[in-house]
Formats: sequence, structure tokens, C-alpha cells
Amino acid sequence: MSAVSGSSYVLERAWVDGAVHDDVLVVIEDGRFTEVLRGRVAHLSGVATPDKRQSPRTSGDSCTLPGLTLPGLANGHSHAFHRALRGRTQRQRGTFWTWREQMYAVAEALDPDTYYALARAVFREMVAAGITTVGEFHYLHHQPDGTPYDEPNAMGLALIAAAHDAGIRIALLDTCYLSSGFGEPVQGVQRRYSDGDAERWAQRMSALRPDDATVVGAAIHSVRAVPDEHLATVVEAATGRPLHVHLSEQTAENDACIAAYGATPTQLLADHGVLGPLTSAVHATHLMEDDLIHLGSTHTYACFCPTTERDLGDGVGPSRHLYEAGSPLTLGSDSHAVIDLFEEMRAVEMDERLATRSRGHWTAHELLDAATVHGHASLGFHDAGAIAVGQRADLVTLDTASPRTAGTGADAQTAVFAATAADITHVVVDGRVVFQQGDREQVGRDLAVAIERLWV
Repeated sequence: MSAVSGSSYVLERAWVDGAVHDDVLVVIEDGRFTEVLRGRVAHLSGVATPDKRQSPRTSGDSCTLPGLTLPGLANGHSHAFHRALRGRTQRQRGTFWTWREQMYAVAEALDPDTYYALARAVFREMVAAGITTVGEFHYLHHQPDGTPYDEPNAMGLALIAAAHDAGIRIALLDTCYLSSGFGEPVQGVQRRYSDGDAERWAQRMSALRPDDATVVGAAIHSVRAVPDEHLATVVEAATGRPLHVHLSEQTAENDACIAAYGATPTQLLADHGVLGPLTSAVHATHLMEDDLIHLGSTHTYACFCPTTERDLGDGVGPSRHLYEAGSPLTLGSDSHAVIDLFEEMRAVEMDERLATRSRGHWTAHELLDAATVHGHASLGFHDAGAIAVGQRADLVTLDTASPRTAGTGADAQTAVFAATAADITHVVVDGRVVFQQGDREQVGRDLAVAIERLWV
């Protein structure tokens, strides 16, 4: 992505320094905010042109963005190819495990070209939803029989190229997956996932290179898929990088882990040095009291994906207890039953209400932080997620007069408890305009073409 230099915006209303302010002027140079001025100071600057409402495309341009503007949103957990399942896996009864069989069918059909096309369309849907960075939990590595491609990272490179072409930053979380379950050999399509052992996984992953729009991180698929003797190798390879792991999404995983190791999944990860401030525990749904202590005391991120967790019938995780124990909250769209970080924010609070039969567990401020600054930090982008000098110049503007948002106050509560992805009118990533309202129909057409290719 190439940044637009020398641009400026007057934001009608904007979330800055933990509050909503009127008339915020931002100046962008080389993809970063160089000035952020509020109220009367912005008016007196004379830099912006309030009546000009076209998006700046060239150096020196300026405009006004009406509505409520937020920092860019971070999708902390994505499996891009799962998007092909939307509207199909909901047609019958079942469990996570029956859903998984349908997911495997899609995984078997992809190659680097079709994966690029699908991922680019999915990432464009994310951009249209105000997501400026995605954490792609990537385990679809090899050919259908498990043989590496001539370029061993062909599938991962397809994802990186798709993100760049879609206008979104990516943390590619290259995933170690070695077993069908607690030491059992991989089966069927799982052969595509496995490098054979953690050393070979680490060697392949080490060839991936970051750039300004790409972080290369690591992931442990789960305690089911990575036997305990391989965990230390993954931790070592992930030194200094984001490290993500699916954790206790299902009670069956907990039971099997206790049977195999005499420990909960969280305890097993703690014993092998997996937890820590660079680690994200994804889902963290079914936890014991000691698990909360392990995760919180190590400041491990807790990445909740409520729209997937409810779609699969996983359960409601202890988000507030984790936060109070010391685990920052982040959010993901995971299987993409919905791609809407506003709905993910809202669902964290709503799920807590259902579980506790009381209201008011999370403030709008806390949930916005989860979707912005904490989400970006968990993916290795510590310079994104805030409208502040020196930060990456990401802007996400909401229509505050839509049927959903009209009359709601045009404030933080509007964003968290009223808005949806359909209310996004304008998105800037690293100073570059990547989405405007008129682009939405093309996003839908591209998704339809990419997904239909897989179901023919």
C-alpha cells in the first residue's frame, strides 16, 4: 500500500484520547498523523477545507469527513477461507465437530490462486467494515496430499498478497499443526496443515519476511494439534513475535487434555512457557479458576470471537473476569459468520448479560479499546489503533444519520451499541483511502465470484 502524503481532514466528530470531540483536524504525512488538533484550534488552523467533501487522493488535498470517525479496527482472529461457509453451515442441526467436516471440504478445494482470490474478496469485506489490520491464523500450508508446493509458503504468500491488494495490513500467524488430536497422526485434509514436526514448521516459517504492512507471527493451532513435546520449539521460533493459540473452545478439548496430560489446556501452555504479553489466547471459553490466574498474571491477551462462538454453540467465555485478572481483551471474526467488529464489541457485553442476567459489564470505551489499540498491539502493530501524532494514519468514518444510528448521540455508545459495518462510509489505511461508500456493491460481487468457484 502506498501512502498519500500531505493530506488533511477535518473530522466532524472523532474518538481521540478516549473521548469523542467535535471538529478534529488531522494532518497526514507519509502515512502517519503529524498533527491532531481539536475544536477551535482546528478551525483557526486554516489547513483544511470544510466544504470540500471529496476524499484526498493526491498530495496536498484536504476535506471534511462528516459523521463519527474512529481509529482503524483490528480483527484479531481470522480464517479467511471459512467465509465460504456463511449461509451454508447454518442449514442444519449439529455441533462444532459436524461444522468442522464442512470446513474441511472447503479447505480441500483451495490452491494458491483460488485462495488469493477468496482472501482478497474477504479482506475487502473487512476493509468495508472498517477493519484496517487482520490477524490471519493460517494453517492451510501444503498441497492436498501434504506435499509442499515448489514454493513452500505459497499459500501464506497468497494471503499476504491478497491483503496488500485489498488495502489492509496483515499479521500472518503461521500455524503449527501436527496431530489430529493429542498425538494421533493427521488425517484427510489435515495433511495439508502439517509440516511433520515443529522443527520443519519453524524452518518453513522462518523464510517468510515482514514488511511495513505485514507482521509475520506464529500460532499453535491448539493443544489437540501440537503435542506437548513440540511446544517449546514453537515458543522459541516465535521469540519477539505475536504468538496465538486456540484455547479451550470446547469442553471436549479440556476433558481430552486432562486425560492425556493431567492438566487443563491453559495449565499445559503455562508449563511450557507459551503464555505471556506477546501471546493471545483465542476463545478462552471454558476456563477453571487457576486458568484465569495463569492468563491474567502473564498478561496474555484474550481474543473473543462472539459471533462465531454463538454460531457454533461454543458457549460464553469469562471476558470480564479475564480482563480484571490482567488479560487485555481483543476481538476477532474467526469463521466470518459475520464480519462486523461493531457486532463483536456489542456481543461481548450482550453475552455477559445473558450469562449473568445483569447489565453493564463493559463500557463503550473499553470495548473500543479492545477493537482498536489492544487489537493492533496483539498483532504486533504497536503504532496503530489511535488517532494520535506518530500513529499510523487510519480513519474509519460512520454515518451517524443512518436508520441504525440516527438519534443515538453520535458518541462512543453509538459506535458500540448502535452501529453496524453497513454504516461505514469512508476508510483510510496508512494515509491512503481504501474504501468509500460507493465501493460496497463491488465488494459483494467479488465475494460472490470467489466463493462460487469453490462450490461448483
